[in-house]
This record gives sequence, C-alpha cells and structure tokens, in this order.
Amino acid sequence: MDRDRNRLTWLLIAIVGALTVCPVAMLVLGSFSEGLTAFGDFTVDKYVAVYGDPAFADVMWNTTLFVLGSSLLSTTLAVFLAYLNTRTDIPLKALFRLISIVPMMIPHLLFAVSWALLLNPSNGLINVALTRAFGLESAVFDIYTLGGMILVEGLLDLPIAYLIVAPAMASFDVALEESSRVAGAGAWRTLARITLPVLRPAILAAFTLGLVRSLASFAVPSVLGMPGRVQVLATHLYGMIATGFATDYGRAAALGMSVLAASVTLIVVYRALTAESEKFVTIAGRGFRPSTVALGRARMPLFALVGVLSFVLVVLPLAVLAYTSFVPYSMLPGARAFAAMDLRHWHAVLTDSISILALKNSVFLALAGATLGVLLSIFVAYVIVKVKTRAAGLLESLSYLSFSFPGIVVGVGFMWFFVQTPLYATIWALLLGYVATYLPYGIRPLSSAFVQIHAHLEESSAVCGARPLTTMRRIIVPLLVPGIVSGWILMASMFLRELTLSVVLSRPGTEVLAVQILRFADDGLWGRLSALGIVMIAISTALVVAASWTGRRFRIV
Repeated sequence: MDRDRNRLTWLLIAIVGALTVCPVAMLVLGSFSEGLTAFGDFTVDKYVAVYGDPAFADVMWNTTLFVLGSSLLSTTLAVFLAYLNTRTDIPLKALFRLISIVPMMIPHLLFAVSWALLLNPSNGLINVALTRAFGLESAVFDIYTLGGMILVEGLLDLPIAYLIVAPAMASFDVALEESSRVAGAGAWRTLARITLPVLRPAILAAFTLGLVRSLASFAVPSVLGMPGRVQVLATHLYGMIATGFATDYGRAAALGMSVLAASVTLIVVYRALTAESEKFVTIAGRGFRPSTVALGRARMPLFALVGVLSFVLVVLPLAVLAYTSFVPYSMLPGARAFAAMDLRHWHAVLTDSISILALKNSVFLALAGATLGVLLSIFVAYVIVKVKTRAAGLLESLSYLSFSFPGIVVGVGFMWFFVQTPLYATIWALLLGYVATYLPYGIRPLSSAFVQIHAHLEESSAVCGARPLTTMRRIIVPLLVPGIVSGWILMASMFLRELTLSVVLSRPGTEVLAVQILRFADDGLWGRLSALGIVMIAISTALVVAASWTGRRFRIV
C-alpha cells in the first residue's frame, strides 16, 4: 500500500508541478527572450525597456496608492462590521453576517461596471439625479479616478477581510476588556491597548491578503482606471499585450516578474501572520463566556449605517444592472423610463453569435474545468492529509503555489508555455490554465473533509483485499460528498466569471463571458453588458443550486 501511495504522490507532483511551475519558468525565460517567435534568443533589453520607461514611476505610484488604499478600506470596514455583528446587540445580526459575504458571489467585473453606471461623470444615474436636483453644471462624482478605484476595490475585498477578522473577533474573551475597565481605562484606551493588539494578527492578515488581491486585481483597474487614464501595474501590463500593432510579450513577462515577486512575498507574510495568531489565543477552554456589548443610544444609528452599507454592497449593484438591461439608454428611473423599457438589449445579446459562443465556452469551462479540478483535488488532498512524507509536503507546497500568482501575470507565463505547443489559441489552453490557477480552491475544502475520515476505514478495506483505487471509489469518495460539492461549486463559479487569465489566453473562437462583457464596457454598450451580466449571475446561481441539491441528494447519512 505504501508503494502505491508513493507512486501516486510522485505522479501528482509531476502533474501539479507542470501546471504551476512550468508557467513561472516560462515567464522567467520569456522575460529574457526577444519574443514569442524568437524564444531562446536571450537578452536583457526587455528589462531595460520596462523599468527605464519614464511612465513606469507614475504606474508604480498609482499602484502603491491603489493597493494600500483599497486594503486599508476593506480591513477597516471588516473590523467595524465584525465587531458589530459578533460583539454587539445590533438588530438582524444574522442577516448582516450573510450580506457581508454575499458580494463574493458577484463577479468583480460586474460590480465595477455597476458603479460605473452609477457614478460615471457623463451619465451616471446618481450624478444625473444630483445635477438635476440641485441645478449643478457638472457631475458631483467621478468614478474614473484613483479614489473611485480604491472605493470599489475596497468594497470588493471586504468579504475576504471579514471572513478573516470575524472569527477572531467572535472568540475574543471579553474578560480582558472588563479587567481593563476595572483598572480605570476608558473605552478608547481599552480598544487601543487591549482589543486591537490581541486581534493584531488577524487584522494584519486581512490587510496583507487585501494587498495581494488588489495587486492582482484587473476588473476594477480596467473598467474604472483605463477610461480615466489611471494606470496600475495590471493595466500597464495588459496594455503591452492588447494594444498597438505589435504586442511585446517579452516586456510583459519582464514587468510580470516584479508583480509576481511582490505577490509571493506578501503571501509568505500572510502565512507567517496566520501562523503567529496562535500566540494570541484568548480562549483556552474553561472560563470563556461570550458576551454582548450593549450599544445603547447608538444602536439604531449604527443599524441604519450597516443597513446602508449592505444595500450598497448587494442590492444596488444587482438592481442597477437589471434596470440598465431594460432601458434603451441611460435614464433616471421614473414613469418615462419604465414606459420605455423593452427587451432590445436582451434580444441583441441572445442573437449575437460571439456572445452565444462566449456563453457556451464559459459553461463548458465551468462544468468540465470544475469536474477535472475537483477530480485532481481529491487525489492531491488525499496525499496531503493521509501520506506523511517529504514528497507529500512538496506536493502541498506546489499545489498552493498558484494561490500567490496574479492571474494576468501567470497568464503571460501560460502564453509563453502554450505557444510552444498545439494547445495555443484553443479552449484547452484556457481549461488547463483555469485548473492550474484555481486548484487551491478545490483542495482546501477536500483537505478539511479528508481530516475527518479515520485511517481505520482504509485499513479495513485493504484487509478485505481492495485496491487503493477501489477503496477510494467505494468508501472514501462517498464520504467526501459535502467537500466535493463545496469544491466543485467554488471552482465552477470561479471559472464562469474568470477574467484576468482569460484576457491573455482568449483568442477569436475561444471568447468567454467575462471577456465579452469587458468588450461591451470598452464600447460603451451598457445595456448589452448588463443583460449578459445578468445571464452570467443567473447561470452561476443555477450551478450553485444544482450542485447543492445533488450534494444533499447523494449525501451518505
């Protein structure tokens, strides 16, 4: 049995290594090559051209402000909401907890587009309403600025930060704060000297992960930054491969190396911070009692504030997309707008051959990619949890390596890799790229599920003469149904809305929904964009519902 496990481990190391290490290796080699057709003709000219560009300093400054600002906003909001939802007597806490994480299901591209529809300076709904109401000559807000980008990215990264901070906040022993107050410290001093220092690892981890996500973000910079000519590293890199008459993948690879190095460094810091959190445990079993802080007079004002924030996070983005998909052009809601509603945008989208092809490709990638990804994740998670060897540790490191790869950067690496093979410009290149990039999202829930399965089940099966694959198929997999369903749902949702990798690898004939929506945004076809976006959200919801029903139907009790 150990021999079979070792063979499986090294086979998986070869597969996962090819998916994660190869694109990075090709990115490095590509950054020193003359071009795709001159791969191997090494030079340092690409680095000189990229980092010697006078515009690079402005790009780095914008990137720094964007990354720090959005991470600070998301972390601050997460701490605020986590405190109210877990420690206070604010009404409807269960609903607000759910709303705090629902934005994870809204594609980032559509969330950014919804804010462009609301706050663009020419015909944004909120701007038009304010200028008419107060007789203003110009728009009040301009979402096509660095501040607008920070606002939207911060709201998008809020759910992830909340999921990190809220558990730490919920398990905080309030006796520490009570002791501080007994000693004469006021509320603010207790917060500064007791609460926040104890929660520091969780807060710093949320902030660091926000840095990683905003550094890798492409949806917000492309939809909001490019129209306002505010370039960050992601859009600067995209400009090298998507604009002009001659794309330069060598320069893109050279620029991508700095982004990749920064992202990997931040992930290392994040893992160190999450490991350090054990030093700040305040619950050790006996004596802990959860406590609720009474808000007093501030209860209803804070309730209204959280309600407004929840409306902004969930209701407003979906409502503006649905509304825009039915009106002929941008117009304020009212009797005239409702009378003019029709299905012209829906008809245009559903009869557009490229949109239909993008829809088919995205559904295929979601179904086939998630199935392939989960199948690979089952074996990888099995080895990580059940096989305690150095090779299994190497496999774990390789499998989580792609978590730190910005999508558009690893997409350039895959481009260098696939152009040397027959897979270039095919749907299969996208499929392999998706699986490689999002493999950790399948492994995480399955690893948690494997931990709960005792080794005695496998030993009993082996004693009865079953082969390892038979044991896996007949005993292990049926017990993994909840984890399999969770991993499949997560991967399918990611694949359906994937943008950053797709903008690099997608070619005519392999368009996907996110790329087609981005094209509509570039052309200002907001009605068609909204209609196609609603289709994307509907399909994603249907996949989640169907997979959840299947999981309940076949769950072993």
